[in-house]
This record gives sequence, structure tokens and C-alpha cells, in this order.
Amino acid sequence: MVHDSNQTVLFPKLTDEELQRISKHGREIQLNDGEIIFKEDDPTYHFYVVLEGQIRITKQVGAEEQLITVHQAGEFTGEISLLTGRPAIATGRAVGSSRVLEITHSAFKDMMAECSQGAQVILAAMVGRAQDVEVQMRQQEKLAALGKLSAGLAHELNNPAAAGGRSAKQLREAIANVQSRTLKLCELNLSQEQRQLLNQLQQEAITHTAPPLDPLTQSDREDALTDWLEEQGINNGWQLAPTLVSAGVDEERLEAIAQQIPTDTLEEALTWLEASLTVAGLVNEVEQSTARISELVKAVKAYSYMDQAAFQEIDVHQGLENTLTILKNKLKHGITVKREYDPSVSRICAYGSELNQVWTNLIDNAIDAMQGQGELKIRTAHEQDNVLVEIADNGPGIPLAIQSRIFEPFFTTKGVGEGTGLGLDITRRIVVQRHHGDIRFNSREGDTRFQVRLPLKKFE
Repeated sequence: MVHDSNQTVLFPKLTDEELQRISKHGREIQLNDGEIIFKEDDPTYHFYVVLEGQIRITKQVGAEEQLITVHQAGEFTGEISLLTGRPAIATGRAVGSSRVLEITHSAFKDMMAECSQGAQVILAAMVGRAQDVEVQMRQQEKLAALGKLSAGLAHELNNPAAAGGRSAKQLREAIANVQSRTLKLCELNLSQEQRQLLNQLQQEAITHTAPPLDPLTQSDREDALTDWLEEQGINNGWQLAPTLVSAGVDEERLEAIAQQIPTDTLEEALTWLEASLTVAGLVNEVEQSTARISELVKAVKAYSYMDQAAFQEIDVHQGLENTLTILKNKLKHGITVKREYDPSVSRICAYGSELNQVWTNLIDNAIDAMQGQGELKIRTAHEQDNVLVEIADNGPGIPLAIQSRIFEPFFTTKGVGEGTGLGLDITRRIVVQRHHGDIRFNSREGDTRFQVRLPLKKFE
């Protein structure tokens, strides 16, 4: 076996002489276009040498099929999982009419023992390809994670933006209406005392801060106020009642108004009041919408440490809160978040954006484990020379049989295409290699806890 200098070490080609030597260890297989020789997650995995045609190697990442490489005649594939003893991490299929030499796992060992020179080249390619695939998939994992965060954030931004847009549109009509009502009110020649009474009621209603009523109570109070308005001879009381009730205006308060304002002008006065309260309510809605958008933008900037040094003194609690804000779209449909933050936890020197990626991976995994329904518990504490961050869920737990493997690259319990199996591996590398910390977990049914320990002392 020789290495063609025009090829990279990752894809050495076998010479005709070497092909002849190893052909006794396998069997030739003729393939049609698109025919699969191994599939992602297949437990049985062989070594293949391309004799004619091409073999396309792909990996499913989310909804997309990621191309890893295309093997030409004389190149080999299938060796990564033979080296690790794990299921296939990718899929191989023929491009056009192709022919391959298939060598089983046991025959592969015999072949490697008989050809030491070839074994060195194959092993070098094995290791190099494993590393190359891992680098590609790490980048893809980061892009996939960014895509999920962006989708969730876009949804969160769209809600207040849409609400603000609707309120702004309604506000234009409401302002025109209140201007018209104000002119009519001026024509009634109310006394200064009567105008002051109306203005006082208006200001009280605008500054009303009681929590919203439940739908049943709101409906009952609207019915009662409508009846009172009809008793005063006000025909459009059913239109006025919802806004007045929401602003905390009840029959008792209106009785005081009715005693001071003649019956024939009361309807116009209350119609003006309702119109002005509608404008105030829409202004509040626009203000709340823009405040929510501003809050999200602020959280994104803090989460990513935009325009800040990569390594700096950070607040762990703030990082956790920013992460929860970014993931709010996944949390709000059935996840209860319980915080147990130790207020004495010190600020630490760290790569803030990378730690936020750790919290994102762990929280996102917990949400998936609970299938969107359950309790997420986040606890922090001082522990000797470390800060402890514990993220727990009450999902079904991690099966004991796979607990020893969850930090392995490419290992995942999710279906094909749902994950690369690198999320926890990336998390471990950030904690251990980048921050000289420690990550471990305990898991049983109803209680899975990931514990991250980060040093208080500054490191470089």
C-alpha cells in the first residue's frame, strides 16, 4: 500500500497490488445508484474498498443531510466505527453504478495483521477522519444550536412586535375618536366642578394597577355595569362596560358622577371617558410591547457578550437568567422553573458566552427529557474553591446502561437527524478544558441532576 502524494492523508488510495492482496479477505458487491451499504446507527458495520464508481458519505443533522465526503475508486470507508466498535455514525450510498469490496469486522482484523505497512496508513486515515468528522460535526452542532435559538427568539420577538403593531393601528382610530368625543363634551357646557370630577375619575382609571380579573369575574362585572348604565338611560352601555370595568370603574364610582352630571349629558360624558381610557390602554400595550422587545435584545447581547472581551469577570446567575430568557419559547408551554440561587456566590472569571452555551445545552436536554412538561430546577452554591451550578429535571432519567457513554462524541439517545451527539461532549470540553472545571451527573427516574463546578480562582 502506498500513499499518493496528490491526496491528503485522510484519503489514501490502495494500489492495484494492494487491492489484489486484500481481495481474498472480502467479497465484491455490485451496487445500483443510491443503494445503501451502511446506514447511520446500524450496529453491524464493515470495511469497504471502492473498486468502481463512488460512495457518498453523509450524516443527518436536523432536517438536513450533511455531506461528509465522496470516496473514489481505490479509497476505503467504514473504518471509523470499526475502530471504535460503535454503530455507524454516517450513511454510505452508491453514486451511480458502483462496485465495492466488503470486508467483515473479523476479516478486517486478519487483513490488518497480515499487512503491517498498510495497517499504518489505514490507521492514520482512521484517526484523521474521525477527527475531521468531529470537527465538521462540532461546527454543525454550533450552527444547529444557533438556528434553534434564533427560531425561538424570532418567535418571542414576533409576539410583542405583532401586538405593538396591532395596538398602534388601533391607536390611530382611537385618537380620532377621543378627539371627536372631546369636542362634543366641550359643547355640553359642563361646569368647572363637573369637568374636574370627570378628569379625576379619568386619572384614577388610567393609573389603575390592580391585577387583571379572571374571565368569569370580568364578565359578571360587565353585566352588572351594563344593567346600571341602561337604568340611567344609556343605550350603548354594553360597549362602554368592558373598558370601564378593566379600568376599575364600578357602579358606586359612577353613582357619584351621575349625581353631579345631568342625565341628558351623562352618556356623552361616559362615552368620552371610555374613549380616553381606550387610548391610554393602547399606549400601555405599545409601551409593554416595545419594552419586551428591548428586554429580549438586551438579553441576546448579554447572552452572547456582544462587544465585550471573551474572558472576563461574569455573574453566573445573570448568565443563567439570560439563557432562560433566550429559551423562554420552549419553557412557557409546560415547564415550571424553580430557582435556588445562593446570593453569596461570587463573580468568576470565565468565557461568558461559552458558559452560556453550557447552560443552553443542559437546559435544552432537560426540556427534551421531560418532553416539555415538568419541573426544571436550577441551583447554585459555594463549594470550597468552586461555584456549583446544578441543573435538574424530573423526567424519566438516563438509563443505567448508557450512563457511562453520554459524554462520548457522537453518542445520542435521540433519533437519527435529531442530534449530532456532540452537545454534551462540547459541554464537557468547555467546562473541563476551557475552564478547568468539572461536570458530572446523577440520574434516576424522576430526578436527573447535572452538576457543573467552576473554579473561583482566576486562570489563564
